[in-house]
Amino acid sequence: MNETMVCAVGNVATQPVYRELAAGPSARFRLAVTARYWDREKNAWTDGHTNFFTVWANRQLAANAATSLAVGDPVVVQGRLKVRTENREGQQWASADIDAVAIGHDLARGTTAFRRSGKPEAAAPAPPRPEPDWETPAESPGTAAPQRPEPVAAAGAMT
Repeated sequence: MNETMVCAVGNVATQPVYRELAAGPSARFRLAVTARYWDREKNAWTDGHTNFFTVWANRQLAANAATSLAVGDPVVVQGRLKVRTENREGQQWASADIDAVAIGHDLARGTTAFRRSGKPEAAAPAPPRPEPDWETPAESPGTAAPQRPEPVAAAGAMT
């Protein structure tokens, strides 16, 4: 399926709204993206037109965005662009939405501290795997491959 993927760099314009829906968590916020250009006459950077996008996030991205983003935060949003048109009271309206795949703070304009979110329900930890023996010399042609060590049974397990 062909989709229009975009990467938008801008500022969070509205506080993210978080909802628990039957299909799972969802969050949305408005993103303001302003073009900037160098004005030779003024010898300064000048703001151009501002575009506004409604950014939609789902599942874990929704929960993380709702707790991590605030109005004014500089962000980078990657996702699928959806442009919709409709008639309202006889006028043609257009809206541009981004179905987000990834959202992050723009580190070109500040710093942030990353924290991993907890997993919903952690399964039992996997048994430890034996460390590879990096000191074993490379085998030469015609020699047998080294044998893998047998897994160690857990304490109290019957074999």
